Amino acid sequence: MKILVTGGCGFIGSNFIRYILKAHPDWEVVNLDALTYAGNPANLAEVAGELRYKFIHGRIEEPQTVHTAVRGCSAVINFAAETHVDRSIVEPAVFIRTNVVGTQVLVDVCREKRLSRFIQISTDEVYGSLGAEGRWTEDSPLQPRSPYSASKAAADLLVLAAFRTWGVPVNIIRPSNNYGPYQYPEKLIPLAITNLLEGRKVPVYGQGENWRDWIYVEDTVRAIELVLLRGVPGEVYNVGAGAERRNIDVVRRIAALLGKGEGEIEFVADRPGHDFRYALDTNKIRQLGWEPKVDFETGLMQTVRWYQERTSWWKALKLKLVRESKGFWS
Repeated sequence: MKILVTGGCGFIGSNFIRYILKAHPDWEVVNLDALTYAGNPANLAEVAGELRYKFIHGRIEEPQTVHTAVRGCSAVINFAAETHVDRSIVEPAVFIRTNVVGTQVLVDVCREKRLSRFIQISTDEVYGSLGAEGRWTEDSPLQPRSPYSASKAAADLLVLAAFRTWGVPVNIIRPSNNYGPYQYPEKLIPLAITNLLEGRKVPVYGQGENWRDWIYVEDTVRAIELVLLRGVPGEVYNVGAGAERRNIDVVRRIAALLGKGEGEIEFVADRPGHDFRYALDTNKIRQLGWEPKVDFETGLMQTVRWYQERTSWWKALKLKLVRESKGFWS
C-alpha cells in the first residue's frame, strides 16, 4: 500500500508515519506538510533517508499540490490542521483556511482519483462540553464552542457529505486528548514538563477543574491503522482510553514525577468558553478489535522521560514559542 499522510511532521502524524513504516515493511508513505510552526521535520529524522518515505512541502488548500502528492496513492489520512484553541480565539481565519477549505480540497481530489479510503482525523472537541456525567457517542450532536472545534466540526460534516453525496469511502476518527513524544510544547502536558525542567512555573487555567480524557499517542496510531484496514466506509469512530483526569491533577502528577511541588503551579485567568469536560464512548472502535495498551501512569512516566532526554529537541521550540506567544502560553 502507498498512502498520503497530510500534516505528517506534526505530533500525531509523525508518530503515525514512524509506526507505519516499522509495522508494514511493504508500505510506502508520502508526507505532505506545510511546515507551519508546529510542523517539525526533526520529528521524522530517523526515517528521512528511508526509500519508502517521501516528503513534499506544501499546503492542503492547494489543489495542484495535492494532485501531485497523491499520485500513486490508494488512501489519504488527513492530520493536517491548526489545532490550538488559544490560537483559534485570536486568529480564527487561519483555522478556517486549513481545517475547512483544506479538507474539502482533499476530499475533492480523493473523489476525482477514486481512492480506496479517506480518513479525517478530527477531535472530541467537536461535541462541545459535557457535565459531570455521561459520555459522547458517535451519534451525539456536534456543539463546538471554540473557533478551532467549529472548524473541525465543519470539516467533519463536509467529509460525511462526500460519502452521502458521492459515495467517497471516508472515515472520521475523533480521538480524545493525545499526549506522548514529539508533542509541541504549547499543549498542557509538554508545557508542564518543559516549564518545570526549565525551573519555570506551570500556568493552569482557572483552578484546573476542567476534565480531559487522555490517550497515549501510540494507542491512537494503532486505532487509525485499524480503521484504515477494517473501518466501515461512512462511519465515525471515537478513540479514547477512558483516562479522565482534572487538569490540575495532571500537572500535580507531572510535578511529583520531576520532584517539584505545588509552588510551581500558577493559576491564570480562564480561557474564554473553556469546555468543562470531555469523555468518549469507544464501543464502536473496540468492536473492531482495538483497545488501549498504555495506561495513563505508564504513558505519563514515559513522556516525562522522553522530554528529559531530548532537551535539544524542545528548547529551540520553547524559545520561539515565548518570543511569538501573542498572548498564548508563555
